[in-house]
Amino acid sequence: MSAPRIEVSDQPNPDAERILGNGLAAFNEAATGYNDRQPLTVLIKDPDTQQTLGGITGKSTLGMAFLDLFHLPEALRGSGLGGQLLQAFEDEARRRGCHHAVLYTLSFQAPGFYEKHGWVRFGEIPCEPDGSSRVFLSKVL
Repeated sequence: MSAPRIEVSDQPNPDAERILGNGLAAFNEAATGYNDRQPLTVLIKDPDTQQTLGGITGKSTLGMAFLDLFHLPEALRGSGLGGQLLQAFEDEARRRGCHHAVLYTLSFQAPGFYEKHGWVRFGEIPCEPDGSSRVFLSKVL
């Protein structure tokens, strides 16, 4: 048998994500006795067109919620929708049995928004552009 080949790409690969996710889920299930990993999405939709305007994507697993992406278009910011989205994400995580949540944001994005909603910084790492950082936050649910 020839040696496995390493491939690097900048293209999305749903098949690879499925294979990796299934492999990790099987490993975790063997170690813990259960597999509860599932996507967690909260969206804002246009009432007329049903087009997605913004929202949150993440996942829950093993008692933890992970917030991956959160975006609201400029026109919806400051309206309270962001706080409502975050609350819905946290409520669904609690419903799923999560006791903690974690995320990271950039220093020029929204760390203050999350802190205003009870999230706590637990780490910060410098990144580009110069003077910026990735801010890691968590919240006890």
